[in-house]
Amino acid sequence: MTDLVHTRAELEAARKALPGTVAVVMTMGALHEGHRELMRAARRNADHVIVTIFVNPLQFGPNEDYERYPRTLDSDLEACRAEGVDVVFAPAREEMYPGGQPSVTLEAGPLGTILEGASRPGHFAGMLTVVCKLLLLTRAHLAFYGEKDYQQLALITRMVRDLDIAVEIRGVPTVREPDGLALSSRNRYLSADERAAALALSRALRAGAAQTGAEAALAAAAAILADSTGVQVDYLALTDPELGPTPAHGPARLLVAARVGSTRLIDNVPLQLEIAA
Repeated sequence: MTDLVHTRAELEAARKALPGTVAVVMTMGALHEGHRELMRAARRNADHVIVTIFVNPLQFGPNEDYERYPRTLDSDLEACRAEGVDVVFAPAREEMYPGGQPSVTLEAGPLGTILEGASRPGHFAGMLTVVCKLLLLTRAHLAFYGEKDYQQLALITRMVRDLDIAVEIRGVPTVREPDGLALSSRNRYLSADERAAALALSRALRAGAAQTGAEAALAAAAAILADSTGVQVDYLALTDPELGPTPAHGPARLLVAARVGSTRLIDNVPLQLEIAA
């Protein structure tokens, strides 16, 4: 039985009825298999699962897709019920921000100014603000986030550590279509031709991850992107696992963002760099 609640008071009552460990999965709705994998991971690791569904206006820029972002609560609830979610918290904008635009928000720091932060000013401040609020409202012991939004995951992990929030953050590997396209709620914006073009992102990342040197990884990925019609690259970057400078060897992360048609897509993969012989 999945309870749907819309207010803080209803969430508080539902939360009190959940003994043992509680995990939260935060979403903006339009749920797909990637979200369901997060729910399954949460279910495997906690006694109870709360899913939040809220299209957060604070993390959308003035020219982004807040108004047209898909809102599919009925089908989202079906997915949550199928995955055994205990509580779905789907607040209205006025419930999350009863005073309107909050005067106090979280600052993302230097990590919030690179990559997605450079392309979407203010995005991460809005994201961290709502995540912090939802962590406090749900009082979850565990919170699960997809690695597709890798910079988001890194920032949430840093926020929890820096602010001493009593929750364990866990990342879940990116879920992909059989052809390699990373699942995203924004994929539904793509036409058939645009979707075919968007496969260049995952092809580029695979080519980069097949290399063992930093320069070779970037060159292999960049070559595929440069040869792809209909893909306007925003950035291609190779960092350490915490999004710091490219390491000389060891674990690293290759990240890409590009616009395909009017849709902006992001993706990333882990890779292992070796010292050149």
